[in-house]
Amino acid sequence: MVKFLKPGKAVIVLQGRHAGRKGVIVRSFDDGTRDRPYGHCLVAGMAKYPRKMIRKDSAKKTAKKSRVKVFLKLVNYSHVMPTRYTLDVDLKDVVTPDELQSRDRKITAAKEAKSRLEERFKTGKNRWFFSKLRF
Repeated sequence: MVKFLKPGKAVIVLQGRHAGRKGVIVRSFDDGTRDRPYGHCLVAGMAKYPRKMIRKDSAKKTAKKSRVKVFLKLVNYSHVMPTRYTLDVDLKDVVTPDELQSRDRKITAAKEAKSRLEERFKTGKNRWFFSKLRF
């Protein structure tokens, strides 16, 4: 079977608190680990999307509307739906499974992921990823 749930692949979370939210795979564990003996992946996703901007907004208002909120989560493969999109944001050095063990380390990793995703949004690339999923 071909591995297609690779790092950088955009996915939609199907179960849990962040169901219906878009995310990107940071790291995949096809064979599982001792704690989770099933295929799962580390996902960094959009907990809060950037808001719609109009041309007449001031620079301060534009900066406020372009903020995002990020979640970090280990998700079972059966609870994510892969998409055809990929996101070339390098979060591998920032977000690791060890960061999720401690609350304050997880918060600092989420802040760093947030800043990288905001930079990606401001460049205007991967517009689909930063738009809300309507269903």
